[in-house]
Amino acid sequence: MLDSDFWRGRRVLITGHTGFKGAWLTLWLLTLGAEVWGFALAPESERALYTDLFLGQATGNADWGHFHNRLGDVRELEALQHVVAEAQPDVVFHLAAQPLVRRSYRDPLSTWSTNVMGSLSVLEALKILLNPCAVVMVTTDKVYANRDWDYGYREVDRLGGHDPYSASKAAAELAIASWRSSFCGHASHQTSHLAIATARAGNVIGGGDWADDRIVPDAMRALAAGKSIPVRRPEATRPWQHVLEPLGGYLLLAEKLFRGEAETSAFNFGSGLEANRSVRELVEAALLLWPGTWRNLSDSTAPHEAGRLHLQIDKAHHQLGWQPRWSFVTTVQRTVAWYRSVYQGVSPLACCLADLQSYQKACQ
Repeated sequence: MLDSDFWRGRRVLITGHTGFKGAWLTLWLLTLGAEVWGFALAPESERALYTDLFLGQATGNADWGHFHNRLGDVRELEALQHVVAEAQPDVVFHLAAQPLVRRSYRDPLSTWSTNVMGSLSVLEALKILLNPCAVVMVTTDKVYANRDWDYGYREVDRLGGHDPYSASKAAAELAIASWRSSFCGHASHQTSHLAIATARAGNVIGGGDWADDRIVPDAMRALAAGKSIPVRRPEATRPWQHVLEPLGGYLLLAEKLFRGEAETSAFNFGSGLEANRSVRELVEAALLLWPGTWRNLSDSTAPHEAGRLHLQIDKAHHQLGWQPRWSFVTTVQRTVAWYRSVYQGVSPLACCLADLQSYQKACQ
């Protein structure tokens, strides 16, 4: 369970705050009373949760923390250094990335540059800090050398990646570990102020994801338009979890890192075993709540994507006291309800706050 007192007034830097997870994390931190700096590119799509929540503007809520919006590319070291100098963060969450597998096939160089060099730029920018700082570097469940086996991957399993996205994230893990070993410590070329860990999350779903080539936003757009849901790989299995699950893990990890109570290493944040379901099961569960149809668009010549994927989460449970709170059914229900409500005219902010309140109650 989170310590709300820890976050009140805490100075936090989030890279990638304009993305799906970043916008949710920014909102959560503001409700906890943190002072948040966001650094990221402007949203690419016409619609994004970041703009739906008006996070580019002042929050205007006296009970919330303060938000400072800064737009830029994480590969630009000088711009990052400027934001770090301004924010003087106690906690950093690095989420900025090129996060889509299919896009990584179309633009591999940018994927590698953003995911590897962008991560290193963040760490280099933090060298100027003279105050203790907990740093959570977010990667993905796809960093593992996927063998399509039935049991979950542990943090000590071999890293790898068939597609450019997965491989770039695995490379980021190696680069972060190398940077930590080289530059964290008490030698003349090192800093003793940074506690750095990586976080590997499962497949997140939830309200406010408007990206292309993701099953949930594709499904919600199709249902809202009265069309059949296009499904590329119905038999692929994933550890589905609501976006608030790993974000709660990131927050808890940051608390523990800051207090010196967690390892500076990698942590998995995945779903419970019962939520490791196929894409077909996910779509059919959604259709029970929002009636419609789906069509199979499987293509044997399409670029490779992993067939099976599951994470073991014992480490996060034993070291952090973290565990998933929402079942697969609850996760799908909350997600579909969010989109249906927003399409019916309800404020995205109101829907997000309702989900946050419900999730925090489940954690008590």
